[in-house]
Amino acid sequence: MIIWINGAFGAGKTQTAYELHRRTTQSYVYDPENAGYFIRKNVPVSIREKDFQDYPMWRECNYQMLKHLDETYEGIVIAPMTIVNPQYFDEIIGRLRDDGVTVHHFSLCATEETLKKRLRGRGEKSHSWAEQQIKRCVTALSDDKFHTHLDTNRTTVSDNAERIASMSNIVLSQDSRGPIKKAYDRVLTQVKHIRF
Repeated sequence: MIIWINGAFGAGKTQTAYELHRRTTQSYVYDPENAGYFIRKNVPVSIREKDFQDYPMWRECNYQMLKHLDETYEGIVIAPMTIVNPQYFDEIIGRLRDDGVTVHHFSLCATEETLKKRLRGRGEKSHSWAEQQIKRCVTALSDDKFHTHLDTNRTTVSDNAERIASMSNIVLSQDSRGPIKKAYDRVLTQVKHIRF
């Protein structure tokens, strides 16, 4: 089973993915961005795309990797990644589903104001690249193609993980962490995903 967690930048995809991972007995967080960073580092600047998702090889690589993981890994594969182009969605998620792979897709949705506030909370400056993508992402993800939509304006990361688990028929372990440990785990996840 694959769970793809979609959403605009600041929606909480990575935090939700790792919350699910912490509370499942056998799961793996697969990061589709890594293929993009590999491509970007290995392509001459003169022919580099602005968005690595525009490379057909990025889409093919992620399709092949997820198919391989589904066939060889016994646990749940969790993929947090913003993808708003319907064609690209079909080339990865649609193709996996056509192959008989169970892919549960969730779009974490929030207002532009909420997303901007969250981006500030993680250190993004006003008019950052991530903030500039908000309107485009919110508009695209509102389409039915990108269901299941989860309103996250007033929910916590734990709430989001629990809703996704419930809709995916996944049993989560009890969360015995206190508030300090939860906060620590979220900061650690955030720090580990800072890109240089």
